[in-house]
Amino acid sequence: MTGSPPAPQLYTFEQMNLQVGMRVQFITHRTLRPIQHFSTVIGWIRDEYLIVKTPFEHNNPIALREGEKLTLRVFSGVNVCSFSCVAERVFGRPLCYAHVTFPTEIQGTNLRTAMRVKVDIPAHVRGSNGEQTGFLVNLSVSGALLESKMRLPDDAAPVTVEFTLLTQPDNRQVMIATKAVIRNVSVVEGIAGGAQKFSYGLQFTDLEAAHYMMLQNLTYEALLADRQKIV
Repeated sequence: MTGSPPAPQLYTFEQMNLQVGMRVQFITHRTLRPIQHFSTVIGWIRDEYLIVKTPFEHNNPIALREGEKLTLRVFSGVNVCSFSCVAERVFGRPLCYAHVTFPTEIQGTNLRTAMRVKVDIPAHVRGSNGEQTGFLVNLSVSGALLESKMRLPDDAAPVTVEFTLLTQPDNRQVMIATKAVIRNVSVVEGIAGGAQKFSYGLQFTDLEAAHYMMLQNLTYEALLADRQKIV
């Protein structure tokens, strides 16, 4: 990403596109340097409060105090939105969630496109002429870049892409299978005389809502925690 970042602007709650199950960055301000955690949205009552999972650290919920000031940051796929709030009620084990004040002023930045994250994920591609294997080398909510030693069929028929993601915070494996169309093909030359690879730009066409959210979270966490992974 080059050039000056887009200037923040005010967003409405609807523009934030908050979804139940969405991962959010949960920032505390109890020290000079804000401390960043990740949390999950459980739900909300409009104009009253949000319900969020208490972040965990070293397998234990963080010590969250009622009345504590927080900042929540949300990545909706193309927007990054943040707002200040206060912890109103904190529920300990076994529930481990909190009510925080409903956002009154939301600042957002439009990132314009669906960002891609560098990955190295084995994938299977099934088409009309059989199945091939390869690796996804970058991934977004809209598609992926696949590298394979085998050439995929040249026809324009959709293919099925299958790969596994790890969900956070429990690292549970989830198999994703989605239809895709091949938008572009290129040849990647091997290093020092190695075998060449084929590179395929894939566009997802029927990604399930839950899987879309998983890819949102993957991109969001890379954006906030490791920008070197953003393509």
